[in-house]
Amino acid sequence: MIKLGDYNTLKVVKTVDFGLYLDGDDDSGEILLPKRYVPEGTNVGDELEVFLYLDQDERLIATTEHPLAKVGDFAWLEVSWINQYGAFLNWGLMKDLFCPFREQKMRMQKGQSYLVYVTIDEESYRLMATAKIDKYIQPISPISPISPMSPQEKTYRHGTPVELLVWQKTDLGFKVIVDNRYQGQLYDNQIFQPIRSGMKLQGYIDHIRQDGKADVMLQPTGQQHTEEFATQLLQYLHDNGGRCDLGDKSPAELIQDRFKVSKKAYKKAIGDLYRRRLISISDEGIALI
Repeated sequence: MIKLGDYNTLKVVKTVDFGLYLDGDDDSGEILLPKRYVPEGTNVGDELEVFLYLDQDERLIATTEHPLAKVGDFAWLEVSWINQYGAFLNWGLMKDLFCPFREQKMRMQKGQSYLVYVTIDEESYRLMATAKIDKYIQPISPISPISPMSPQEKTYRHGTPVELLVWQKTDLGFKVIVDNRYQGQLYDNQIFQPIRSGMKLQGYIDHIRQDGKADVMLQPTGQQHTEEFATQLLQYLHDNGGRCDLGDKSPAELIQDRFKVSKKAYKKAIGDLYRRRLISISDEGIALI
């Protein structure tokens, strides 16, 4: 079955001067892959992974380019232009992605970026973006050994690695989208690096709340974080002449600015390396042995 707004693996059935035709299904028929997107050396019978969308005339067309998002994705996209019907967003393909006025929380402005969800308009069967994303955010459930299995594919508990898309600033920190599906909150006291809306970050689950949202953090906790940062610090020493002028009494602001971790995490990593007899500690900082 052909998936509009997604990647499909299709067989080449015909070559023409202006590209290739790929084998679709009974509804779509053959699908054109324009010449500019044809990989060199492609022949009839080969299979290609292509992205399917609609061209300017609303005809199904293929490309080997990779858009910034596909159907079912949340994405941070910039407005390229606006007409009397809505805004057109740059999503990395020749034809921009349409967001009608009825799907905007506020009137979008050219040159500004917004968090949207990519979907298919049920009435017109056209690809579109919507800024009214709340109805597409799902509740997240923790899974414990004594609880029934949730329909979600992934087990979420404290320390579970997740992908984060930064949504917007709040009084507490930042709202984020977790694993392209759930809503999360990243608190100011867990942030040790510059953050802005639209950034994609590696994060970790801190706590699953009763409202189905997740509190998240940017560093793993406990021994795992200590070991990971100790390895990073050791590499820093090797790359910088075996010395670092920051010690366990250095200001937290300097540590955060250079290594993007808390002073507590820095001191734990120093202690780990010292116990392993890999570094010495002095008033001037730390050094490789």
